[in-house]
Amino acid sequence: MKVRIGYAAWIVGVVQFFVIHGIAESAWARPYSWAQNNISDLGNARCALQAAPEPRYVCSPEHGLMNGSFIVLGVLLVVGAVLTGDALWRKGPAATLARLLLAGAGTGFVLAGLAPADVDENLHVLGALLVMAGGNIGLALAGSGLAHRVRPPLRRATALLGITAITALGLFLSRHYLGMGGMERVAAFPLLLWALAVGALGLVPGRGGPASARPGRGRAEGTGRAGRTRESASS
Repeated sequence: MKVRIGYAAWIVGVVQFFVIHGIAESAWARPYSWAQNNISDLGNARCALQAAPEPRYVCSPEHGLMNGSFIVLGVLLVVGAVLTGDALWRKGPAATLARLLLAGAGTGFVLAGLAPADVDENLHVLGALLVMAGGNIGLALAGSGLAHRVRPPLRRATALLGITAITALGLFLSRHYLGMGGMERVAAFPLLLWALAVGALGLVPGRGGPASARPGRGRAEGTGRAGRTRESASS
């Protein structure tokens, strides 16, 4: 039950984030652009022309709702990282560090919600770095930190998502992008999409979930086969 709560926390956190994201962007008088606007623009508390990193006018009427969504997402990411435990993670330094960094990404979202970019820029940037630097490193490490029973394609996809997001962060920080907001999303969204996918798969392990077999299933089947073999021999 504890593990299932962890998976559900990831699903709820990510889904509510994208739903609120859509509500907040639709409230803009000037069209909000996924390609040109930062995610943080949705949480800015004041209407103003932002000069950096790209000039744009920011006015988000539902900034309070968006910042609340950041906080909820962050808390639920931490809950999921804590509760998934041995069902998803193997023992060892790679898994431990990956879980700590993913929990740190959750903390980063909380900081981003508590400190909008136009209220406390330094604290907001710290939160963003915890998400897009720490969280993505954690995602890359998770590829080798996931439990052995997790399907190999999922482990490989996890590492690939982390590497892709880290590369996008480097391009974003060096301002090598066609769209500022688009590149930021390539750096920020892989972690969220991974948490959503793993959470959904984790709740239906018998239908293609992250584990190739439920814990103990292999031993039970092996015991059953052995028992049937002994019965056949005795007969």
